[in-house]
Amino acid sequence: MAFTIRMGFPEMESYWQDICARESNGKIDKNELKTFKKLLKAFKHLSINPRHPGLRSHEIPPLSKIAGFKVWESYLENQTPAEGRIFWAYGPGKNEITILGFEPHPEDGKKGGYTKVKLSELPAL
Repeated sequence: MAFTIRMGFPEMESYWQDICARESNGKIDKNELKTFKKLLKAFKHLSINPRHPGLRSHEIPPLSKIAGFKVWESYLENQTPAEGRIFWAYGPGKNEITILGFEPHPEDGKKGGYTKVKLSELPAL
C-alpha cells in the first residue's frame, strides 16, 4: 500500500516550501542540499513502506502522549548518531502520512529530551 506524504502545518509545510524553492532556484547551500536529498529518500521509503529497515521507524511514547495520537520517529541516516530524525503520524486521511517535525536526534537519554521536540499540527482533511 502506498502512502501520500503531507507536511504538518504550519512549521513543516513552511520549511518544505522554502527548501524546495531554494533548491529549484539553485540557492541552497551544500549542507542543506545534502539534507534535502536525504529527506527525499526518506519520504520515498516512507511512502512505500513506513517500516523500511533503513528508516528504523519506531513509536515515541512521550510524543504520542503529548500529541494524543501515535507519533513515530524515522532516521535519515542510521549510522550517524546526530543525524536528523523525522517525526510523523499516520493520517489525517486514509493512506496518508504527515511529517510533523524534523530535527537532530533528541537527547532521549537525558530527562525530558523528547519534550523539547516541536511538532507541527496535522493538516485538515
